[in-house]
Amino acid sequence: MTQQQVSTAPKPKKSGFISNLLINVVIPAVILSRLSGPDALGPVWAVVVALAFPLLFGLWELRQSGKVNFFSILGIISVLLTGGISLLQLDPAYIAIKEALIPGLIGLVVLVSQYTPFPFVKKLLINPELLDTDKLYQVLEDRNNSVAFEQRMARAGYIVAASFFLSSVLNYILAKAIVISPPGTTAYAEELGRMTWLSYPVIVLPSMVMLFGAIIYMFRQIGKLTGQSLEDFMLQ
Repeated sequence: MTQQQVSTAPKPKKSGFISNLLINVVIPAVILSRLSGPDALGPVWAVVVALAFPLLFGLWELRQSGKVNFFSILGIISVLLTGGISLLQLDPAYIAIKEALIPGLIGLVVLVSQYTPFPFVKKLLINPELLDTDKLYQVLEDRNNSVAFEQRMARAGYIVAASFFLSSVLNYILAKAIVISPPGTTAYAEELGRMTWLSYPVIVLPSMVMLFGAIIYMFRQIGKLTGQSLEDFMLQ
């Protein structure tokens, strides 16, 4: 295969926001809310069918990307834990614990990575596929702002970690307040659906505001520390 053929080979398609929202939130919530009655799928099969959508979608994304993604793996584990708790008919309190555990683990990974040579947030924001990192670091060095840049990056990392810890707390509160019926009942399946519906406005939106706040903060710091606009470092 020639170099030209390698460079023009199609990249794996990434799922968009709408497809993620439909498969991970809307479809499971509709199934749990509308089809969990005894005259439809029933509470057990409603949970199985509803969770099958995000589970299969997560496995499909892993196959499309061609590499193991930590967050995709966590998503699949989350679905499997929900299914296990539901099918084994464990105390619904475990749902609240599970809902808090996943974002809490992500926040912990982000926080711990701050003390390694490979901070997660730096990898996320200073992406060599989007920015000319060599040029950026050279300008920072020329202006004696390399240390200040790393300090600002660490601050952004703490904000991102805090966003996941906030999500963890809100997840726990929401699940504890909504999922109170015993697994295996129609009420339990409907409560899972209600929790899924509310997770986006109650949990995801505040967390995303903090995450985007960290991104905007860091991009502004790049402008201040380099004396140039972010566009000057964007790859064409």
